[in-house]
Amino acid sequence: MTKAAELAKMGEVLTNSQIGGRRNIVINGAMQISQRSTSETGLGATTGYHTVDRFVLNMGNTAGRLTMSQESITDLSGFAKAVKLDCTTADTSIASNERLIFVQRFEGQDLQQIKKGTSDAERVTVSFYVKGNANATYTLELADEDNSRFVAQEFSVTSSWTRVVKTFVADTTGKFDNDNAHSMSLNIWLHAGSDFTGGTFTSNTVHTTANQRVGDNQTSFYDSTDRTFFITGVQLEVGEQATPFEHRSFGEELGLCQRYYQQFSGDPEAYAGTEADAESCGAGVWYGSSQILGMLAYKAPMRTAPSISFVEAGTTTATADWGTWYGYQVGKTSNDTSPVDVITSDNARFNFDTSASGSTNGGGAYGLVRDGKQIKIDAEL
Repeated sequence: MTKAAELAKMGEVLTNSQIGGRRNIVINGAMQISQRSTSETGLGATTGYHTVDRFVLNMGNTAGRLTMSQESITDLSGFAKAVKLDCTTADTSIASNERLIFVQRFEGQDLQQIKKGTSDAERVTVSFYVKGNANATYTLELADEDNSRFVAQEFSVTSSWTRVVKTFVADTTGKFDNDNAHSMSLNIWLHAGSDFTGGTFTSNTVHTTANQRVGDNQTSFYDSTDRTFFITGVQLEVGEQATPFEHRSFGEELGLCQRYYQQFSGDPEAYAGTEADAESCGAGVWYGSSQILGMLAYKAPMRTAPSISFVEAGTTTATADWGTWYGYQVGKTSNDTSPVDVITSDNARFNFDTSASGSTNGGGAYGLVRDGKQIKIDAEL
């Protein structure tokens, strides 16, 4: 950034009363947190969160497939991690409804400083670092999910790391809801059919027409199995100047991510039948001789009451039973196919109907995740 740009940004920051940190509205923009997995293969059929936290792949209706991974990098100063997308199955016959979008979703209550839908609406600037295996053109979009309004600009990718910086016009129409629901998406379009490309694209102009969302020069990520896409340092901030990427501590970033997703895991690789390879997940009491009641305390408060699933580690395959959680009291063990209820944004209740009996009413019990299983606690947008 030039000295003139730095001075201009300083004046803007003072005007907006945004002195100091918390400029970046994006969570996990440096791709440091990856609670679910560090690599997933065969993706392309269904929208979902797969590796790096807070970034979802919105995808479907295509034969194209990819691997998504969290990569350690050494060739970009100031960053240690990036997301890599690697095309493993090409799709050059593009149906009208095909899509592949790299997305972060935002709560409305975290966007009020943009002042959207008012006469004081602010411009916003998005910046990030990208590279690929070859030159490409993709589309960066901000999508107002409350009012179905879109604004987008094309950007270029080369085989070397470059910083993309795009400032978007202020939108004086349609306020964001001030709640914890999904109000805006930051979309990077990597593949799109004519449902999204068939109209006339106008850069950096707010509109409501679905087939004008993607740029006229759009590259298809699925055009070759050689195609790769790397990204890190994603930042969204109020104003017309891109400031240096705002790094947060690993612990702070993890806490922000756990508002949306967290998990308990029994080591899926090193499990050797010992409690050392298990993770404690709660405590309770025996309620009679064959039932345990207790509390599953989350690692952080959630955005809303989450869904809770019990799966084989590293998969979305549900386990057939709850045999991987145990309550102990005078040597008794117990399991249940439906062990939690009364689910809130802060905790849930254990309610085990056990196969064991003979325990003492009021005796202590605790839960363990083991045998390579996981409890997934999901409050994503």
